[in-house]
Amino acid sequence: MNAPVRTLQPKDYASDQEVRWCAGCGDYAILKAVERVLAEIGADPAQTVFVSGIGCAARFPYYVNTYGFHGIHGRAPAIATGVKLANPELDVWVIGGDGDMLSIGSNHLAHILRRNVDLTLLLFNNEVYGLTKGQLSPTAPSGSRTPSSPLGSVESPLSACRFALAAGARFVARAIDTQKELASILRAAHDHPGTGFVEILQNCIVYNDGAFADIADRKLAAERQIHPVHGEPLLFGAARDKGLRLAADGSGLEVVEIGADGEGLDQVLRHDRTSFNLAMMLAALEPPMPVAIGVIYDHPTPPSYERALRAQEERERERIGEADLGAMLRKGPVWMVTA
Repeated sequence: MNAPVRTLQPKDYASDQEVRWCAGCGDYAILKAVERVLAEIGADPAQTVFVSGIGCAARFPYYVNTYGFHGIHGRAPAIATGVKLANPELDVWVIGGDGDMLSIGSNHLAHILRRNVDLTLLLFNNEVYGLTKGQLSPTAPSGSRTPSSPLGSVESPLSACRFALAAGARFVARAIDTQKELASILRAAHDHPGTGFVEILQNCIVYNDGAFADIADRKLAAERQIHPVHGEPLLFGAARDKGLRLAADGSGLEVVEIGADGEGLDQVLRHDRTSFNLAMMLAALEPPMPVAIGVIYDHPTPPSYERALRAQEERERERIGEADLGAMLRKGPVWMVTA
């Protein structure tokens, strides 16, 4: 009789490597959330691959008891695409930071999103280069003082979620490293049949501590965050007495106060996670407006990239049979080069 298969627990997905992030780093919370999701979905470590680039976030593959690939700066999406094309049955996760993914890696990020490769992509955004000692990153707010911008940044920050949407992502979400909702957002991204993109607001306790305090602080969260739920009104506030409506000029979203008798509720938009235009407006919200946390856009358009390519290959194989690479190389004119 075969022995019963043991159900893996979150701790079973932790590797034997010492986790070497700074004490208090938000990456610890993200690692634990990922381990919980792997246990929930019953992930097979032998069929799971974590791919990363360079940076603090890129240590991730060392700490998960699965297969992993630590790539070079910005190239994790390209490597992960190759992994998925070679074996579409593998469960692939891509891990990177805002400097890794949105600077040198922005080209590769754009292409994996538009191709819609079936994998889960987590972008840790701490608005700074942490591993290389706190320099300005593409997502850093204007005026940020860092070793590479000592007088204050004069650049406009890049929005990770708006970038993803513009590149053609079919699933876009935003999360906060220490919030309990993180695991459920990661699960939704994983379950999406295509690239599940999640921007995680992650605190760098050494070089950019408190970067998201005006959003993530528990005392402020009710007023500074809005959690879109498909089909439900876009409400926020401790008393759920504020909502979002379309501005009169159609240029974006604005806040509407809800009266005690429900006055104004009819003006509040309902979240439609399949609406690209609404997703763009939600992704653009920043203080003093509430910041959208949760699934902003989810509009599957199967098949995914690797499935479409495999189907194309199968049709061609049926038409011409198995290819002989050696015969192809020798077909046609051949020249012999002699000394």
